Amino acid sequence: MLEQAAAVRAGELSPVELTAHYLARIERLDPALGAYLTVTPERALEDARRAERVLKEGGPLPPLLGVPVPVKDLTPVAGVRFTSGSAVFADRVADRDAYLVRLLRDAGTVLTGKTSTPEFGLPAYTESAAGPPARTPYDLARGAGGSSGGAAAAVAAGLAAAAHGSDGGGSIRIPASCCGVVGLKPSRGRVSPAPWGDGSGLAVNGPIARTVRDTAALLDVLAVPAPGDPFRLPPPERSFLRWCEHEPRRLRIARWAVPDVAGVQVDPQVLAAYERTSALLAGLGHEVVDVPQPLAPGDRDAFTPVWAVLAALTPVAPERERELLPLTRWLRAQGQDVGGLDYARTLGVMQGVGRKLAEAAEPYDAVLTPTLAQLPAPVGALRDDADPEADFAAQLAFTPFTAPWNIAGLPAVSLPLEWSPAGLPIGMMLGARHGEEGSLLALAAQLEAASPWLARTARAFDLPFG
Repeated sequence: MLEQAAAVRAGELSPVELTAHYLARIERLDPALGAYLTVTPERALEDARRAERVLKEGGPLPPLLGVPVPVKDLTPVAGVRFTSGSAVFADRVADRDAYLVRLLRDAGTVLTGKTSTPEFGLPAYTESAAGPPARTPYDLARGAGGSSGGAAAAVAAGLAAAAHGSDGGGSIRIPASCCGVVGLKPSRGRVSPAPWGDGSGLAVNGPIARTVRDTAALLDVLAVPAPGDPFRLPPPERSFLRWCEHEPRRLRIARWAVPDVAGVQVDPQVLAAYERTSALLAGLGHEVVDVPQPLAPGDRDAFTPVWAVLAALTPVAPERERELLPLTRWLRAQGQDVGGLDYARTLGVMQGVGRKLAEAAEPYDAVLTPTLAQLPAPVGALRDDADPEADFAAQLAFTPFTAPWNIAGLPAVSLPLEWSPAGLPIGMMLGARHGEEGSLLALAAQLEAASPWLARTARAFDLPFG
């Protein structure tokens, strides 16, 4: 992404030609990949021509001028179809932009379309009635994860330079792991949710990219507060991109790989990858410390009713409720049964759980865990329309490590550091203290330099389906 932006600014690359290249790849590859719910070729070429006019006018240039960056379809873009991953809203068109869309436009990016998400962004897979399932380009029989599965698949397969995602329980990091890309969930308060609030504090917007530097540069664009934000962090002492140039001192890094979900087993291939990453960190001079899992089985029980209330908040006409997917209906029914006092109490319990994680992380500069407990799941393996409760349980077993970082509001990043013997990506997750995305990105950049993944991830651009 940054190389493309630099080439555009230098006059070596035409925004129109770059956009046409991506649109051609989307047309050719996306029917097999399912990364986009809506492609906006006319809007993209209009944005690209605007970028060329800005170049000709001279003067200061936006940082990502002419670079294609799609938006996840949980976020409205004025005049563009806005499905929220649901067939119920298949024909809805947004009448205004979200705040982050304006930030992306001000940065000069080109909108190639809206990326795939499951219904209302609820599950950890990207399968819905609004479009085909999003698949990891490393094995088209396996899913891209969710709920930013389309964004991660697009970046991995070269259908976008980078992408916007959102994460309420792992929805950036899960697909980043499945698709072999970088996915960062920022701290609570780092990226504005405007024009909406989020009383739970779980969800946050963030970047998905192929490299740590690209991830940092996109976070620099997104991390601009809006008036009235319910949570707000002060700006970092230096840009996140500059943090990538910072050589970390010797760090104390906690690690655990025991899930807090009862009965969940971590795949041996994932555990082996976790051990190799621990050895890599130690080899870089860091102190890696085994720490007990700070959460107990049952601690996250408060997460489920809050998630169910969030599912119930999306207005749906009563006569169309039956068109929602079984998991969505099941969650909405639970959410509608939660009374106001019970919800307030549950939020308090959930905040206490978040404090347990924050207190465990506080003595350390970073925390290492696997991103997922399993390899990328086959399409349909987690989804169970006949038994939504079993569906939800399968998701928890698939991704037991991610949601606690949302509960605590702490930053966490999934890095494509490891691969299975069969060539499937295995993400490793690093978390940090609240507001410390900069030091987290510095450590991630050090790991990328020590164990480069671009040569390996680039093969997703030329898989047999391409």
